Amino acid sequence: QVQLVESGGGLVQSGGSLRLSCAASKSVLDFVLMGWYRQAPGKQREAVAVITHGGDTNYADSVKGRFTVSRDNAENILYLQMNSLRPEDTAVYYCNAQKFVDTDLVSAWGQGTQVTVSS
Repeated sequence: QVQLVESGGGLVQSGGSLRLSCAASKSVLDFVLMGWYRQAPGKQREAVAVITHGGDTNYADSVKGRFTVSRDNAENILYLQMNSLRPEDTAVYYCNAQKFVDTDLVSAWGQGTQVTVSS
């Protein structure tokens, strides 16, 4: 089972930037999909940005043009660069990794890192 450890969260003013990191205990190339999700108080967890094994990326409409997901294959780290942050980006951000085990798609989650954007 892979271990995912997020870091980089914190408190930032509106318009500011943060970079989240997710260190994986196994090669990031083992996974068909990795990504960032977030959950705000009282809301469901939602996908923010994902990257496929081949490097294709996809973003939630609310973060397009502001957030960038990337991956360091050598260091086994997933990043989320967040620019032009808004108060509505405040949430706990989770790293996710998915791989096939036989025919089953297995998902692993990190413990989450808090991002708070003040207005």
